[in-house]
Amino acid sequence: MNKLQSKTAALVFNLLNKGHERSIKIKKNILESILIKGGSVLVSLVMVPLTIDYINPSRYGIWLTISSVVAWVSFFDIGLTQGLRNKFAQAKAAGDDDRAQVYVSTAYALLGLIFCVVWLLFLVVSPFLNWSTILGITANMRAEVSTLAVIVFTYFCIQFVLKIITTILIADQSPSKAALIDFLGQVLSLVFIVVLIRMADSSLILLGIALCLSPLVILLGANFFLFAGKYQKYRPKISKVNFSYSKDLLNLGLFFFVIQIAFIIQYQTANFIIAQNFNTEDVVSYNIVFKYFGVLEMVSIIFVAPFWSASTEAFMKGDIPWIKSSIKHYNTLNILLALTSIIMLLLSSKVYELWLGKGIVDINFQLSLWGFLFFNVSIFSGKYVEFLNGISALRLQFFASLISPFVYIISALVLIKYFHVGVHAVFIAAIVANFNGFILAPLQYFQIIERNKRGIWAK
Repeated sequence: MNKLQSKTAALVFNLLNKGHERSIKIKKNILESILIKGGSVLVSLVMVPLTIDYINPSRYGIWLTISSVVAWVSFFDIGLTQGLRNKFAQAKAAGDDDRAQVYVSTAYALLGLIFCVVWLLFLVVSPFLNWSTILGITANMRAEVSTLAVIVFTYFCIQFVLKIITTILIADQSPSKAALIDFLGQVLSLVFIVVLIRMADSSLILLGIALCLSPLVILLGANFFLFAGKYQKYRPKISKVNFSYSKDLLNLGLFFFVIQIAFIIQYQTANFIIAQNFNTEDVVSYNIVFKYFGVLEMVSIIFVAPFWSASTEAFMKGDIPWIKSSIKHYNTLNILLALTSIIMLLLSSKVYELWLGKGIVDINFQLSLWGFLFFNVSIFSGKYVEFLNGISALRLQFFASLISPFVYIISALVLIKYFHVGVHAVFIAAIVANFNGFILAPLQYFQIIERNKRGIWAK
């Protein structure tokens, strides 16, 4: 047995340490991410029934919807963190640590100022917002939901600044460490939920505090720990803030900003559209399917996430064969995930019952089917979009993002109101609106890598 274990360990070691240095780094990140993301999936699966049990399905639907609506605050990021990701990776690849530190310091200063102003404006506007009308809930919940909205909004503002550290980790081709920060936040949230169930009555306010405070505690700790250690030379300093560098971040960030808006509209408005046209319990059904098949995308992201910053380095150094080889490996992964998703679809009703309990949430097969199709399209698109993001070839994606949110909303509302399609209309609309991912992005990759075209394709 010891001999077998030794051989297995040697095989794994050779596999991880064989190949291009860039590939070795990716493989190690993938292995670490599989372990961390596996833990994240387990925590997420445990948290859903516990949270529903604590506040009931309808109130859980309110929590999901208000979180989605308030998440629109990320608009004010204006793509800065994504711009930082590419600029930091480029500066580090060029060995210019001083410029990298200036980018980091400037990003913290800009986002800190932006979200401080946004938060103060929300505090002024919040008393005038009628959340009972916005969410389609009873008037007697207005005060409770208004307080919850302030808690969630405050959380989003703070975490957008603190999450710059995860952007730096990802830019440094260490996405597994960024995933670890998110995982620890989830674990702490789970601990708080268990404590609430044992010690407190059902309360949306307490739930909001528990789920918002946990990630902030972990993020704050990560900032102090990493900037005192591994990333000390990139530590943000007031003396290193240079707003003239913000032009570099904002020029690239503008493209990411518009793309980010399209992403948020397509994914965060789904809960709102369902709540307005159906009810908050249907929001829960949609989110259960999203989480279930989202496990596949999580697996895909584990493998694809390092490709963004690795592509930045490879393309800068003209290593086209490595890029082609990586895409071939990702295509193989897509096929394996598609086969897995078919099995998941066939077993979906049984899994929901085992996961949540019999009769807790009603999910029809059509909703699962369209969730299955949506995630397979999204996974196929991912590798091409990550590559194009890495080389900052964003113009086509930018123009597509100007159109896709309108395509999404119009498609969803037309399907619901005129064709009387159920909740799965939001999945159908999301597939249609993702025309950049499954048409334009693969075409753009082909033109740049296979045909060596530049011009509009590489801008």
